[in-house]
Amino acid sequence: MSGRKGADPARSLALLWGAHGRPGRSGLTIRAIVEAAVELADTEGIEAVSMRQVAERLRVGTMSLYTHVPGKTELVDLMVDTAYGRLYDDVDAPSAQPGGWRGALRFVAARNWDLYLRHPWMLQVTGGRPALGPNAVLKYEAELRPLDGIGLTDLEMDAVLTLVLTHVEGTARTRASLEEARRDSGLTDDEWWVANAPLLDKVADESRFPVASRVGQAAGQEYDAPADPEVALTFGLDRILDGVATLITGREG
Repeated sequence: MSGRKGADPARSLALLWGAHGRPGRSGLTIRAIVEAAVELADTEGIEAVSMRQVAERLRVGTMSLYTHVPGKTELVDLMVDTAYGRLYDDVDAPSAQPGGWRGALRFVAARNWDLYLRHPWMLQVTGGRPALGPNAVLKYEAELRPLDGIGLTDLEMDAVLTLVLTHVEGTARTRASLEEARRDSGLTDDEWWVANAPLLDKVADESRFPVASRVGQAAGQEYDAPADPEVALTFGLDRILDGVATLITGREG
């Protein structure tokens, strides 16, 4: 997790909101350091990101990085904020989508889902108290604008957006866990099922677990896997949007 422990909040904020393209004496920039760290995390995971590894990737001395970034905590904050900066071409991009506020929230969900697919390490470092960099604040602004003026209070706007984003994050975690299980086991979902089905048939008596057996069999046949995060994402998002629409229309009535 990207914790705030040991970090100076004022220094972190100044770093996040500072000029990242300004080179130091060595010609190195914060932007170059962050880009190298993101590339490293994308290919090898967040565990591989260290000041030494990033320095090796840039072919510079490790200590030269510390003149720009105090440590890994601040570096991860910069990485996350940089990734957020690539979500939308314009602050009004969500609002410009067809379909009104529903279309906008579908777009928001899709963009955040794609973000986790491109940068799965973000699932390990986001959460808790966010680092309020410029791109994080811009993301919040962009994603709230479609909800403004549709009949929700300010607190409800924040809650609706949080509900959508946590749903996306949760299903993205499920997807990442499934991918990790496939890598670690070396088995496809079909191979895993063939290996485990005989034992499961012995211990999971259908007479004791009739509903679980029926539903589990139906889901397994449909998904050809233990779960389908994409189906869960779409189904859950539809239910969230329907609930928000009911709240708005009920208030209008």
